[in-house]
Amino acid sequence: MSEPNPNSLPPGDERWARDTLTRLAFAAVTEQRRARRWGIFFKLLFFAYLVTLLVLAWPDSIDSTAGSAKRHTALVRVDGLIASSTEASSKNIVEALRKAFKDDKTAGVIVAINSPGGSPVQAGEIYDEIQRLRQQYPKIPVYAVASDVCASGGYYIAAAAQKIYANRASIVGSIGVRMDSFGFTDAIAKLGIERRAYTAGSNKDFLDPFKPVNPEEVQHLQGMLDEIHHQFITAVQQGRGERLKDRPEVFSGLMWTGEQGVELGLVDALSSVQQVADEVIGETTIQDYTKRTRWLDRLFDETETSMSAALLKTLGLDGAVQWR
Repeated sequence: MSEPNPNSLPPGDERWARDTLTRLAFAAVTEQRRARRWGIFFKLLFFAYLVTLLVLAWPDSIDSTAGSAKRHTALVRVDGLIASSTEASSKNIVEALRKAFKDDKTAGVIVAINSPGGSPVQAGEIYDEIQRLRQQYPKIPVYAVASDVCASGGYYIAAAAQKIYANRASIVGSIGVRMDSFGFTDAIAKLGIERRAYTAGSNKDFLDPFKPVNPEEVQHLQGMLDEIHHQFITAVQQGRGERLKDRPEVFSGLMWTGEQGVELGLVDALSSVQQVADEVIGETTIQDYTKRTRWLDRLFDETETSMSAALLKTLGLDGAVQWR
């Protein structure tokens, strides 16, 4: 009679062991597949993250101004509010203007304006740069073309051009200065609120909306506004010269249609961007030099602006001087 083999198992136990090994093998394979899928998922997620960063950091439109092949009319757009945090900031407009004038294929420059105004400082910097570029490149003419609105700070910029064109229904002018604020003294008195403000400096709470109007402060503010208004008027007079009609309402802050603007000397003629390119400059090809802010920069700028505005409002300094 043969000795029993210690390594052998009864048939039932052998099937159980084989099934267990099979299940373990399938479980290992399944786990490997799951790990591989998660690996692919995280790689795709990381790739999508990189693509998103690239899209946010990339300009809205690819710069096509480099190496122009033929003569053209250069176009720089001033759209929307003129402020340091918008696309119509002096930084963006000045950079675009310099590129346009520097290109030796530029036959003339059109500044297309569709703006209600904004910061006197930003508009003034653009005005000064146009004047400087006109002196540096005397053979390149620059014209302003008003779209829907070319008012206040927008018109200040236009006045730096050699000629101003508009549509008959365009809104032009608004040569004036304003500053907005509110008064809450009666409201907090009715609500039983006690105002507590602590300052160092006798005028640090200048124009505080929670205290009664101080005539001396209003007089000081009016002097500031009058001075900025005078700067505006001087710039327009220098830019327009004898073309301006000697009528006091021109500088009163009133707005006019393009057709009325021609009669007042605020506008030279009725025309459009394409017509000026075709008939005045003589180059029908238009190349846009407008600088488009990157999405990521715009997001940071808007966040910074919102935080600054909130801080200024907290300090009671949110009334900004504007040309509008």
